[in-house]
Amino acid sequence: MKKLLSARFSNGAVHLTQLVLRLVFGGLIAYRHGWPKLMNFSQYSTQFADPFGIGKSASLGLTVFAELFCGILLVLGLVTRLATIPLIICMSVIIFMIHRTDGWGKQEMPVLFLAAFVVILITGSGKYSIDSAIGK
Repeated sequence: MKKLLSARFSNGAVHLTQLVLRLVFGGLIAYRHGWPKLMNFSQYSTQFADPFGIGKSASLGLTVFAELFCGILLVLGLVTRLATIPLIICMSVIIFMIHRTDGWGKQEMPVLFLAAFVVILITGSGKYSIDSAIGK
């Protein structure tokens, strides 16, 4: 009980937490969001939002890059901080441009992803990552 109420932490716990964050949020964004968009690109491209006026296919392509490829980089822990930047931009566009008037129901999931990606950007990939292995 004393340990549960303690504010102390160990480096091992922090590194494990960083691994869990990367695996869960990188895996979810890649598998549940990026992969389906890539597999059904032609169907999505006709109805996809174009918030910057660059075309629906280009907007979808950038979203697939962020969600699938950057999500995979997060899972691997490779160029982690750099990979979070497109994901943060993507989630911000979803929250503040695509679903700005749709209410909390449509914004809740992107806000959770955005918070996780900001935490990963700040803390980095941790000890259990390719970044850490390369850095040695």
